[in-house]
Amino acid sequence: MFRLFLALASLNGFLAVALGAFGAHGLRQRLAQLADGAERLDWWRTAASYHLAHALALGLVALLSLRSSSSSSALSVAGWAFLAGMALFSGSLYAMVLTGVRGLGAVTPVGGLAFLVGWGALAWAAFRWSAPS
Repeated sequence: MFRLFLALASLNGFLAVALGAFGAHGLRQRLAQLADGAERLDWWRTAASYHLAHALALGLVALLSLRSSSSSSALSVAGWAFLAGMALFSGSLYAMVLTGVRGLGAVTPVGGLAFLVGWGALAWAAFRWSAPS
């Protein structure tokens, strides 16, 4: 679990930074021409911010998986939930900005729920924590 989650955390961290930079430099001018451009740029910032924060959270899950002997299933749930949240929450916002299809926003709360599941599972892992001897 460690190597997989660390690799996925690194990849998502890379993507979050790259997409954040694209939003700040590549999209700003393009969206400025649209009536809802400022709002869409704000959605992009939100997506990139949550994407990066949860890439770091996934890295934490990876590191904790090295040290835990009793909470690995909860950590696994947390990791997969964070990944689902990044795909659904941030992904739907990125897609809304690029396409202008506001209906994609219906997916965003499902991603938010996945983030909450991830944080809840991480808390559960902490309560069940038993470091290896």
